[in-house]
Amino acid sequence: MYEILTLNKISKFGLEKLDSAKYTYGDAIAAPDAVMVRSAAMHDIEPDPKTVAVARCGAGTNNIPVDVYAQKGVVVFNTPGANANGVKELVLCALLLSSRKIVPGIEWCKTLKGQGDGVGKAVEKGKGAFVGPEIKGKTLGVVGLGAIGRLVAESALALGMNVIGYDPFPVQGVAEKVQVVSDLAPVFAGSDYITLHAPSTAQTKGMICAQSIAQMKDGVRILNFARGDLVNSDDILAALESGKVAAYATDFPTDAQLGAEGVIAIPHLGASTPESEDNCAIMAAEELTAYIETGAIRNSVNYPNAPLSADFTARTCVLHTAESAAAVAAALGDVVFAGEKKGYAYTVADKAADADALAAIDGVVRVRVLTK
Repeated sequence: MYEILTLNKISKFGLEKLDSAKYTYGDAIAAPDAVMVRSAAMHDIEPDPKTVAVARCGAGTNNIPVDVYAQKGVVVFNTPGANANGVKELVLCALLLSSRKIVPGIEWCKTLKGQGDGVGKAVEKGKGAFVGPEIKGKTLGVVGLGAIGRLVAESALALGMNVIGYDPFPVQGVAEKVQVVSDLAPVFAGSDYITLHAPSTAQTKGMICAQSIAQMKDGVRILNFARGDLVNSDDILAALESGKVAAYATDFPTDAQLGAEGVIAIPHLGASTPESEDNCAIMAAEELTAYIETGAIRNSVNYPNAPLSADFTARTCVLHTAESAAAVAAALGDVVFAGEKKGYAYTVADKAADADALAAIDGVVRVRVLTK
């Protein structure tokens, strides 16, 4: 019986994917075979030697010490695309909110309470303070053409916008009318609205800063539903105050941003829909069971994807450093899969090999021998 630790409330639709004849789950399992997590912080959690995998029910893995777990042979999964539609819908909402001054208008309307029959006249007199442009015919810059970015781009096209899409890597499945670029300069220079859909990395942190904002159109509107640290908070507030940036909508508000004019602060609601939570949990459960039972890896962030067949009698799976790949392959023999990612590698043979001998090879961090 495999034991799965749940660190957050996980959708029942995902948990139902765990065959009760093979799996048990709960939030008080001391030595789990695997972990399912949403937003709980795992940086101070030392993985049990028994734990072989962690599945994040969502795309971001900032709450998991991915590199540390790689060193211990713990495969970390995420669920890219499972919550994409939920985030896309909130981005479209923010696109309109940033244009029409809807939030300030709603707040102002509350101040009219008690004016009785005078409310109508007050509304007509005061509405001019909340005028904003239509989005049709404007240009949206999409930074990052992953699952969410592509959906946002397609929806913006359907709303009559022009779209410039940036991604540093070759992309597929992007709508034909999207102008795809591999440099941010045309996105910054040509966009009326910019929406961020990039991961938080050393290269992307602070990508929206005084220098990049200076390249943008006056009155640009910026949407951040990716990660808070992609935007330099001090610089965006200064740009809002000067009028260079007309609005900043964010799902990751900072203390300094709260209440600042031009900031639309949303409490990290991007994937907070029942559908997103269900989809993420289902995908996470399927990733875990496939890896636990067959060694197949799909959507790992610290080990290579390994599309292994479920048809085998015995299988030996070795997780190791990339530098030890040749030694592992030579000792294992009959390799059916070998791949590496970010300095770590995965080598598989469909036979029951000597686990102790493989574990003794310098650079090997875990050996799993699976049988049916």
